[in-house]
Amino acid sequence: MAMQQQEDSAPAMPGHEPVAAHEGAAGTEGHSGGMPQFDFAQWPGQIAWFLIVFFGLLLFVRFFAAPKVGGTIELRETKIADDIAQARQLKSEADAQAEAAATDRARSRAEANKLAQESKAKARAEVAERLAAEEAKLAETTATAEAAIAQARSKAMTNVGDIAQQTALAIVEKLTGRAASAGESAAIKAGRG
Repeated sequence: MAMQQQEDSAPAMPGHEPVAAHEGAAGTEGHSGGMPQFDFAQWPGQIAWFLIVFFGLLLFVRFFAAPKVGGTIELRETKIADDIAQARQLKSEADAQAEAAATDRARSRAEANKLAQESKAKARAEVAERLAAEEAKLAETTATAEAAIAQARSKAMTNVGDIAQQTALAIVEKLTGRAASAGESAAIKAGRG
């Protein structure tokens, strides 16, 4: 109780009244003693401050925050659109270069095939030419050899007659033990002819 008396006798701070005094005043002035937001007497001031703060924030957002955010978004969209356009341009350039490379590759392949065919034809022609030259040399050598063989044969055939006559005379001499007479030699020569 002593504490309660001390609280009642303590000077009240400005804006704060002792609980007992406040309760007594609340009953006479219509204060509920609760939160000021629920006090109908303070609503006009609260609504005024709410509207001031709301429109202040609205104006701040409208003139400062939204343009910055909108500008950032627009800048980002522009950057993305530019990047996409650049990527499409690079893709089209790459496609054009790939097509040109494919055309060059096909042309080079056709030229290589043409050169290979020409080289094969040239090599075949050279081989055929060399083969014809070798065959001509071989034919010439063969003809020369055949002529030499024919000449040797005819020479041998002429000598064969002489050799045969001499052999026949030698056989007669061996068999008879005497040399063949001139008439027998003539008969042997006539038999050859």
